[in-house]
Amino acid sequence: MKDKIYRDLDKLPSGRADSSITDGCLVLEGGGWKGLYTVGVLDCMMLNGINISSVIGVSAGALSSVGYISGQIGWSARIDLTYRHDINYCGFGAILRDHGVTGFTYLFNDITKALPLDEERLMSPDRKLAVTATNLLTGKITYFQKGKCDLFRAIQASATVPYVSMPVMINGVPYLDGGCAEKIPYSRVERSGRDKVVVVRTRELSYRRKPGASRLARICYGKYPNFVRSLEAANENFNATADRIEQKAKDGSLFLIAPSEPVTVSRFDGDMDKLGALYWLGFHDMERRVDELKGYLGMSV
Repeated sequence: MKDKIYRDLDKLPSGRADSSITDGCLVLEGGGWKGLYTVGVLDCMMLNGINISSVIGVSAGALSSVGYISGQIGWSARIDLTYRHDINYCGFGAILRDHGVTGFTYLFNDITKALPLDEERLMSPDRKLAVTATNLLTGKITYFQKGKCDLFRAIQASATVPYVSMPVMINGVPYLDGGCAEKIPYSRVERSGRDKVVVVRTRELSYRRKPGASRLARICYGKYPNFVRSLEAANENFNATADRIEQKAKDGSLFLIAPSEPVTVSRFDGDMDKLGALYWLGFHDMERRVDELKGYLGMSV
């Protein structure tokens, strides 16, 4: 029988990030449990004093952003690698309470009692955070900005998986996973012309998606035609964005980090050894490139 909790929890890093803030924008892709790669990257960044001033996350990337903005090294990893098989966090209990496969109520009300979240630092105006969710009525991305919304509700909307979860209602509008429309939340940053942009991918650079959407989209969401059109275009848009980001990384106008080996973790993977290994892959991939990232950001090496 597979372990229910990651066997090497005690080896995860811990502590608090320092108070330094570096100007730039960090873009975090989603990917379900593949987001543990991102968590490893972010923990390594914090341990090396790389606390970027602005973050945009989608889905698992939105969840990963919480521990990074609150400066809590190892916080996100301990949650995912402890509670993955708790049915209240991922399973039937989550479905009963939150009408979806992830137990956001359990996470933000119960788990945070065992692993307290530094909400004061998270909500500090010193750093910006935006999470994206897809508006089912328009089919377009909505950016929910920290300080201007119920952040935890917005994160729930951003990471609520379609087909297996009910939409999250915010101000009377139904929302689902931001990845339904934009799997890498880069377009707004690109339009802004930011000088320093760091993108964290959760699949190897060669990964591309098959264009189009399944017939299930029209069956499940037929009353939301704009949303269906976004689903149908999402994979092709992802491929174009991935190509564009990769080219910008090659010409030095963007810093891109992605898994250095093929990722075999699936969206709902429960193999704790694989999940732990993916975390450490992200950590060590970033560790090897710390000086490169600091140089790109104009930090002292």
